[in-house]
Amino acid sequence: MNDRAQQTGRRYGAWRAGWRRFRRNRLAVAALGFILLQAAAAAGAHWLAPYNPYQSDFTVTWQKPSARHWCGTDDLGRDVFSRLLYGARISLSVGVLSQLAAALVGLPLGAWAGLRGGRADYLVMRLIDVLSSLPAMLFYILLLVSLGAGFGNMILALAATGWIGLARLVRGQVLTLKETDYVRAARAMGGSTRHIITTHLLGNALSPVIVALALGIPGAMLAEASLSFLGVGVPPPHTSWGQMIGAYQIYLRTAWHLTVFPTLTLALTMLAWFLLADGLRRTLNPLAGDDE
Repeated sequence: MNDRAQQTGRRYGAWRAGWRRFRRNRLAVAALGFILLQAAAAAGAHWLAPYNPYQSDFTVTWQKPSARHWCGTDDLGRDVFSRLLYGARISLSVGVLSQLAAALVGLPLGAWAGLRGGRADYLVMRLIDVLSSLPAMLFYILLLVSLGAGFGNMILALAATGWIGLARLVRGQVLTLKETDYVRAARAMGGSTRHIITTHLLGNALSPVIVALALGIPGAMLAEASLSFLGVGVPPPHTSWGQMIGAYQIYLRTAWHLTVFPTLTLALTMLAWFLLADGLRRTLNPLAGDDE
């Protein structure tokens, strides 16, 4: 019981030390605050949106930003600010859920290949080589054309290749960690492959994985925006930032607000995730230093 309490205390102390390192990075803290605020606004869009984002009002079409419509209105008289709030649900959800789905595949597969080695490692790496040789955007388009546009299919398409980088990363970490004394001791004591992976390998390889996931989220959001821009993303009446950019980019000179506001929102969100990922990297790897 005392040993368990000591382990809990050490773990708690490590979390406190990590949080102190993270707080020293003001940009990362500001980015985390921005992301949390944006997620809260997306979750509460039903209460925060001043207008129904799907309801047309042809008496106020093509209006520029004003006190009544902060980001203006579109060709159907729909409030752009309200559509941005609802669009955050799609854009953020696709980014986060696609990375979680990729992690569910990439983490155990990479750990299994690195630990088992031999034929298992060869098969996994050849599969990764084949998928890596395909142009990612073309692969996404082919999948969505075959499966049909939609929220679930979008996540599936992004996760279909998103696991590759995670699997490579975990495999490299496991190849190093499996030669350590504690992994050899676990094997000698009859520990199963599953036990060794979940208890000893994934936990110690988690730091770079967390950073990779944080970097993968803005990449998935940009991919979603690109696919929506090309017309194979989430279909109307649902909206996303990429869909708004693609639908109204031809009106940039006459109705700039329809493209500029979703573009700025997407850019600021991606910047926040990149800053957060950098802060996590410095926190989880103290050797990186604060003056790098």
